[in-house]
Amino acid sequence: MKRIELFCFLMLTLLSANTKAESPVKRYNLDSYRIPINEKGAFVGRLISQTPNKIYEVKLLQDTANIFYINKKGVIRLKKNVAIKESSPVFRYAIKVEADGSTVEFELVKDEFIKNKVVAHRGAWKNTKVAQNSIRSLENAFKLGCAGSEFDVWLSSDNVAVISHDSKIGGLSIENSTYQELSKVVLPAGDKVPTLKEYLAEGKTQNKTALILEIKSSGISNERTLELTDSIISIVHQMKAQGWVEYISFSYDALKHGYNLDPSAKTAYLSGDKSVNEVKSDNITGIDYSFYSYRSDPELVHSAHKLGLTTNVWTVNDKDDFKNYLESGVDYITTDEPELLLQMIKNRGK
Repeated sequence: MKRIELFCFLMLTLLSANTKAESPVKRYNLDSYRIPINEKGAFVGRLISQTPNKIYEVKLLQDTANIFYINKKGVIRLKKNVAIKESSPVFRYAIKVEADGSTVEFELVKDEFIKNKVVAHRGAWKNTKVAQNSIRSLENAFKLGCAGSEFDVWLSSDNVAVISHDSKIGGLSIENSTYQELSKVVLPAGDKVPTLKEYLAEGKTQNKTALILEIKSSGISNERTLELTDSIISIVHQMKAQGWVEYISFSYDALKHGYNLDPSAKTAYLSGDKSVNEVKSDNITGIDYSFYSYRSDPELVHSAHKLGLTTNVWTVNDKDDFKNYLESGVDYITTDEPELLLQMIKNRGK
């Protein structure tokens, strides 16, 4: 073999060996981002790697409040004699962690999230005369005191995640229009089309109402749905909103892909065509089925809870149905009438 050919062969062999030796890029999440209140030394969350590799070296680099502790296994707690009081006005806490040489930042949230079962469908819009899925409909859900506010996310043609229930806004196809074009659309009552970033920023101004984010199924392709999932989870992490957001979708693939991107994500499937055992085995954490599914299987709530799955029923707007589902043990009820459901819950309490 000629000298130059031998040199090229050796270089290619070396490059190939180096490529094979490269380890996968690690990403880190917490299995919980919420801080219990009035509990000294409370457990907050555990650091987990996106890859199955064990985490060997962990340390807390920055704690702006100087109240947290992390052990060598990545368990984050409040310091021994520290408790977050219910009366404290501060509810967001920033930390920076180093794990095996990688640095990651998180935002922890004081857990005052409401547990009244009420999820406002597309926000609280129907009785407030604002646009569905608008910033104002989200704010109205906060003011009412809903456990959650549901909203829907699409990807524009130039890859901007925007909020809308329907695939068209003002006659424009969201997936075939740029955000600049979509931003010119005026929604009912003068509201504008929000971006996901704007929605999350508003959501993080409070810590009472969870953000129930629906990943819409693309009309273009399944690949585009997965691209939307990538974009959504990337934005949620960039904005450190993991403690506020839960994901739902009619796309089973989107939820499975979401688990691969963030194993700690809370997810629920909407279509109702999977058994609770299938949902559990695919690492989806809940079912969010229509009332038809619950009517056809009276044991559905019990079966899901037995496996540790959360349960939500959509979309319920009738008083008699409210009564039935409040008595069924279902965890959440999604409704266009959050005011009515909240009043019924209040009356039941009396």
